[in-house]
Amino acid sequence: MVSTSKKTLTRVSHLPELIGQTVEVNGWVANKRSSGKVAFIELRDGSGYVQCIAEIQAMGEEKFAICKSLTLESSIKIKGTVVPNEKQLGGVELQLNDISVYQIAEEYPIAKKAHGVDFLMNKRHLWLRSRKQWAVLRVRNQLMYAIHNFFQERGFAQLDAPLLTGNACEGTTTLFETEFYKEDSVAYLSQSGQLYAEATAMAHGLVYNFGPTFRAERSVTPRHLSEFWMIEPEMAFYDLDMDMDLIEEFVKYIVNNVYENCKVELSILERDLSLFENINEAFPRITYEEACKIITGEKDIDGKNAITLFEQDLAEVQAKVAETTAAIAETEKELTTPGLKKGKRNYFQSKLDKLKVDLKKYQASAEEIPQWIASAKSFPPGEDFGSPHERAITRVFNVPVMVYKWPKDIKAFYMKRWEDDPNYVKGVDLLAPEGFGEIVGGSERETDLQALIDGINHHNLPMAEFEWYLDLRRYGSVPHSGFGLGFERAVMWLTGVQHIRETIPFPRYYGRLFP
Repeated sequence: MVSTSKKTLTRVSHLPELIGQTVEVNGWVANKRSSGKVAFIELRDGSGYVQCIAEIQAMGEEKFAICKSLTLESSIKIKGTVVPNEKQLGGVELQLNDISVYQIAEEYPIAKKAHGVDFLMNKRHLWLRSRKQWAVLRVRNQLMYAIHNFFQERGFAQLDAPLLTGNACEGTTTLFETEFYKEDSVAYLSQSGQLYAEATAMAHGLVYNFGPTFRAERSVTPRHLSEFWMIEPEMAFYDLDMDMDLIEEFVKYIVNNVYENCKVELSILERDLSLFENINEAFPRITYEEACKIITGEKDIDGKNAITLFEQDLAEVQAKVAETTAAIAETEKELTTPGLKKGKRNYFQSKLDKLKVDLKKYQASAEEIPQWIASAKSFPPGEDFGSPHERAITRVFNVPVMVYKWPKDIKAFYMKRWEDDPNYVKGVDLLAPEGFGEIVGGSERETDLQALIDGINHHNLPMAEFEWYLDLRRYGSVPHSGFGLGFERAVMWLTGVQHIRETIPFPRYYGRLFP
């Protein structure tokens, strides 16, 4: 007789809805401690974490001995009763009555102590299992889901661009080159799918690309990857104002979605929630010229001056350096106490490790802020913004701010000129608060054929490689706009992590190709 029953897994994320019930859960040991006749096992199963309490009286000596023998990352199946505990992540814990082992893991190479970046990146395939990395990638997953929902709910078609292209339109210095079937045929890994999105928008009206892009920059800054994902919508019959309206609607939607669905993850990350609490306020829109005056301190916003705020930030961080240095000295003294018990020693050592990490962060800020102040004060209008200038602008706002009407010489050739001043283009950058800077770049696209040809020539780009793109202006040209969001940068912004390499499962950047 053929069985029609279906096996289902109970996951940690289901447990808050199963209080009082006896369940079986599979997972890995994320942490373990024992004291006498009680063992505490932190179990993770990919959907979340739960504390499991094993008592010898309930388990029996043989099963309890198994609990005490578990090593980090051992894989197990446990059986127990779900009970409420508001102090625990998720609000529940498991009282165990049975356990079986899939594998007792070897000694885990990633200890609780602090490790260097190179060590952790070499063990990325294992580092992914840590609480913080798990939380970051769960936010990444939710953000991806929210992005697709936003566009699909509004009638956009996902029509992705090719990853291999013959266009070296931004210069081969930042393009990955590859042989395309024969030695004399060269292809490049795409830096952007925008031009192709413009073509599909002329067929479908509202479209978006969502896929990997590549930049061959020899950079290891906290915001650079060689392989990253981009979201690039393109909208026929949209002008710049409509483009900015959509950007604001889009960003509010995805931030609210993550806030609603990633409470546990944001808690693990200890994320300051001010961003999420303020996100529904209107996004200010300022011109490039206004932004320049904010940077140099010539213009205040609601009584707030960027330079003054930087100076206040510097004083605060210098005070934190002094406080943390004193706390480190006090904690080191505690560790030298004669007869200190193991539990206390571990507590003070953990506290010391965290204080040292905090001190490095505060010291770095104390060195950086004076550089930001100097760079902001001396900023020459007409130049593109660097990190200190974006920080100065966002420092006076609580929500993302749009900067529009940019000088044409520092923006791309395809941006539409401003009608009353052709020295400016209808481009817009969305700058995120908390000093993060640009997360979205967009524009109304140039529709005039000759103006576009002039722009290609002005930027010394190869005309022949853009003939197909110029056809979009020869056959049914219409006003249209679009924007691009760097996906990993958005994950970095929402999670608050300090380096973009943590926002993608297996990062690729200069010097890093494995694992």
